[in-house]
Amino acid sequence: MGNTLGLAPMGALPRRSPRREEPLPNPGSFDELHRLCKDVFPAQMEGVKLVVNKVLSSHFQVAHTVHMSALGLPGYHLHAAYAGDWQLSPTEGVLRTVKEILRLDWGREVPLCSVLLTVDTLQQVFPTVVGDMDSGGSLNAQVLLLLAERLRAKAVFQTQQAKFLTWQFDGEYRGDDYTATLTLGNPDLIGESVIVVAHFLQSLTHRLVLGGELVYHRRPGEEGAILTLAGKYSAVHWVATLNVGSGGAHASYYHRANEQVQVGVEFEANTRLQDTTFSFGYHLTLPQANMVFRGLVDSNWCVGAVLEKKMPPLPVTLALGAFLNHWRNRFHCGFSITVG
Repeated sequence: MGNTLGLAPMGALPRRSPRREEPLPNPGSFDELHRLCKDVFPAQMEGVKLVVNKVLSSHFQVAHTVHMSALGLPGYHLHAAYAGDWQLSPTEGVLRTVKEILRLDWGREVPLCSVLLTVDTLQQVFPTVVGDMDSGGSLNAQVLLLLAERLRAKAVFQTQQAKFLTWQFDGEYRGDDYTATLTLGNPDLIGESVIVVAHFLQSLTHRLVLGGELVYHRRPGEEGAILTLAGKYSAVHWVATLNVGSGGAHASYYHRANEQVQVGVEFEANTRLQDTTFSFGYHLTLPQANMVFRGLVDSNWCVGAVLEKKMPPLPVTLALGAFLNHWRNRFHCGFSITVG
């Protein structure tokens, strides 16, 4: 009897190719878990500030900052940064030259000396040396090196005039779907004191990241450790993050409503100080007016806002901010001009 139903033999049926699962992404650094939410909130402003940025070459740039405030003496800061030739592409995870990255972003050849590297870019360029010195001689410096394609090292130094305050050494290894970091803070072999911080993050799915932090400190007559567990869930338009440990809890929620509106909610609880804080932040971008507005309201009866305005074709950015604490009856405002 023939095949009256017209069905093809089993051997003639096309075989489905096995579905290729995309590899899990790298979760990033532990310190950047709450970054999206924190970027929504405005930075504190007080007094008058003038910032002049200058790109001297394809590897070197400087910034001059003059700050005048009613709360303290006027100050001057000199910021210098050196960036190497190699940049780690965050999307591809491979090393490229900075010129190649700019060509991919801009679609054409761009002179590197005409591009001001931001702080986020400097964190991905190797090697990087960043220093900031004030008029009193105090120095803050960072050195970022790429020892291997997945292994990074960072050294941080802070001085107050001729006295060292902080020296810190970090080692970070970024695997395909995990990140492990070890930090040594103020190691002193003679005084037998040290602070050791270990971080680990693991991507369980494309949206869920789990990890933890272990802080160990030792000095004569005192020794202790604090364990903190962390989790992060990333959806298409929102990100929720939670840190819970014996020292307290830190939760944040970030939501991107559209291309112009972003909101963030943050909750922090400190068991040692017996204090809790709840904050709500708002970020509004007006691209046609070249303006960015950030605002905040928290549980301490504080209200603040910062308005930034770019002045094209001039390389000038104006910022005006005001903050009011109703509980303590304190008000301060600030104005800044950024050139370059």
